[in-house]
Amino acid sequence: MTYEKSKQLYERAQQVLAGGVSSEFRKFNAPHPLFYASGAGSHITDVDGNEFLDFTLSQGPLILGHSHPQVLDEVTRASATGQLFAGQHLQELELAETLQRLIPCAERMRFSLSGSEADHAALRLARALTKRPKFIRFEGQYHGWFDNVCTGVAAPNAEAAGPQELPTQVRWSAGLPEDIEDQVILLPWNDLDLVRKALRGRSHEVAAVITEPVMCNSGCIPPEPGFLAGLRTLCDETGTVLIFDEVITGFRLGLGGAQQHFGVVPDLAVFGKAMASGYPISVLAGQQRFMQPIADGTVIHAGTMNSGNPSIAAAVATLRVLETEHVHQTLFSLGQRLMDGLRKAAQETGHQVLVQGLGPMFHMGFSALERVRDFRDTWSYDKPKYAKFVAGMQDRGIRLIGRGLWYISAAHTEAEIDQAIDTARSVLKSLG
Repeated sequence: MTYEKSKQLYERAQQVLAGGVSSEFRKFNAPHPLFYASGAGSHITDVDGNEFLDFTLSQGPLILGHSHPQVLDEVTRASATGQLFAGQHLQELELAETLQRLIPCAERMRFSLSGSEADHAALRLARALTKRPKFIRFEGQYHGWFDNVCTGVAAPNAEAAGPQELPTQVRWSAGLPEDIEDQVILLPWNDLDLVRKALRGRSHEVAAVITEPVMCNSGCIPPEPGFLAGLRTLCDETGTVLIFDEVITGFRLGLGGAQQHFGVVPDLAVFGKAMASGYPISVLAGQQRFMQPIADGTVIHAGTMNSGNPSIAAAVATLRVLETEHVHQTLFSLGQRLMDGLRKAAQETGHQVLVQGLGPMFHMGFSALERVRDFRDTWSYDKPKYAKFVAGMQDRGIRLIGRGLWYISAAHTEAEIDQAIDTARSVLKSLG
C-alpha cells in the first residue's frame, strides 16, 4: 500500500496542528499518521483509497460499526430541530430514563462530553462526600489526561516503577503541579491484600477507589475472582466511595456494563465511548445519595456543550439498536472466534502469543506468559515485535491499535473474522 496523500497532508498538518495531530495517540502509526476519508460498517478508507478491515473502531466507540444508518438518521433528525439549546430537552430526559433502567448504579446522572471530564467530576464528588483528600488508583490504568490522574499510568520498567508494595508515581506528562502525587495512593491491580492494607491503615485519608473493572488500557486484564467484590466490601467497611471507570466496558460487556456482568455495583460509574457510536458524550451515574451534592449544587458540574442534540440522539439510537438487535451475543461469539483463531495461528507459526480478554474487546501481544494479571506483567510483551505485526497487518488491509487492544463491532462478520485470522497467520509467518 502507498500513503502518499496521507504523507502530504501530515506534512501540511504539522504547520498548523501541534505535532500534526489532535490527540497524542494518533501519532503512533506507521509510516506516519494516516488521514481517513470515510468509514462504513467494519471498514475504513484513507485518502489514498486504501480500505482497511477495522478493529480499532476509533479506539472503541463504534460498537455498531462505522456510519450506522439508524444512528445517522437519528442524528440528522435531532440536528434539524437545533444543534444546542443550552437547556433541557425531551430526548435528554428519555436517554437518562433509559440509562437509569439499564445501569444498576444509575439512580441519578449528569452528562458531559468526555470520559476525562466525568472521571474528574467523580473524584471531586467523592472528596466532597467524604471530606477526605486522596484516592486509590491502580498502576497502568487510564482515567483521562487531567492532572490528578496523570501519574502511575505508564512506568516503562521495574526500576522506574519501584517496589510493588509502594509503587513510584511516574509522571506521564510535563507541566503537572508540584505536589500532584499527594492526591494519589498508587497500587498494583488485582492485589486485594494491598488495597486492604492501604484502606485499613489510611482510610481517614481515602475518599475513593477508582478502577477500570476490566483493565482494558493495559493488557485487557480481567479482575481476579473476588477482586471487585472485595473492593466493594472494603469500601463499605471504610466509608470509601467505589468508582468504576466504565468508559470502555460500558455497553460493550452488556447493556448494564461491567457492573452487571460481574455482579458488583459501584457507588459511582463513568460511561462514554460505545454509548453514542462516536459522538461526544459521557455520563457520570450513581446512586442518589452519592449524586446529591451535584443535585443541590454543593459540587459544581457544568458545561455549555453538555447534552447537545446530536450526541444525545446518537446515544438514544445506539442503545435502541443494542437492545432490540441483541448485539452482545454477536460481540462475544465473534470475539471468541477471533481470539481462538489468533492463538491457533500463533501456535502454527511458532510464536509465543498471549491473547487475553473477554471477546468484545481483547489484547494480543508477544509474551511467554500464560496470562497477565497486573500492569507489571505487561512488561513481558515484546512491543517492537508487535509494532512489526501491526505494520504487516496494515499493509495487508487490516487496521489495528498499536498497543495491542482489539475491538469487535456488530458490523463484523464471521467471514471477516476468518479473514483477519488468515491475514494474521500470513504476517506471523513473515516475522519468522
